[in-house]
Amino acid sequence: MSDIKTKVQGLDPNVRARDVHGMASNTNNVYEALAIITKRSKQLAVDLKHELHQKLDEFAVSSDAIEEVSENKEQIEISKFYERLPNPVIIATEEYLNGELYHRYNKKEEDF
Repeated sequence: MSDIKTKVQGLDPNVRARDVHGMASNTNNVYEALAIITKRSKQLAVDLKHELHQKLDEFAVSSDAIEEVSENKEQIEISKFYERLPNPVIIATEEYLNGELYHRYNKKEEDF
């Protein structure tokens, strides 16, 4: 996952207009292209969330007092880093447009 974080550092985190016909050139179908991007963005979102929680759990302190909330500067910096990353949909779109995504079709079984 660290390669994703380093790879997306230069990406523009802002949403911008895209050439829909250019996106559909690989699949010849806009909806298929969007389905591929959607599936990848969901994978990225789950992976990044899991990684963030793992890093933040390193700072977790078990305490019986609910009122005690301790803020750790490193913990805040880690959270800010993940907040600054581009949206998973933007990352997945860039991967798709750069030809970095592999997709295949499952064979459908014939109904007897």
